Amino acid sequence: MQNNQADINWQCARLDELSTAQQYAIFSTRSEVFVVEQNCVFQEMDGLDLDAVHVIGWAGDNVVAAYLRIVAPGIKFDEPSLGRVITSKNFRGGGAGKTLIAEGIRQLERIYPGQAIRIGAQAYLEKFYGSFGFKTVTDIYLEDDIPHIDMVRPAGGV
Repeated sequence: MQNNQADINWQCARLDELSTAQQYAIFSTRSEVFVVEQNCVFQEMDGLDLDAVHVIGWAGDNVVAAYLRIVAPGIKFDEPSLGRVITSKNFRGGGAGKTLIAEGIRQLERIYPGQAIRIGAQAYLEKFYGSFGFKTVTDIYLEDDIPHIDMVRPAGGV
């Protein structure tokens, strides 16, 4: 069942600006997608969330439709990065993922103006991220047994 992305309210916040229920919803949804759906056993909460900026698409009280986090430059990559990108199952196929990436880029450029953006993308999403101006900069590598590539979007966009 697809939900209407017009019903999604976007928020950009640090973890300590979110309620306990909102934090729980985020981590529960991330675990549902990355650990359960992708059948991937790994430490999903990796220590980067406390200092990250979180972009959340809320579909009602504490229901995560889409989510990503922005990690500062020099933490995971030299560039600031978008990561932990998810669209919840009920919101896939309706444009929420595209809106999420556009909002993530907008927020990252507001926080870190004039900088390139790096992502560690699942390889099958190369064309999707390419549509936002990201260019592949590495060969395919395995991360948690899933093929990934690094992609960079130059400062200033496409």
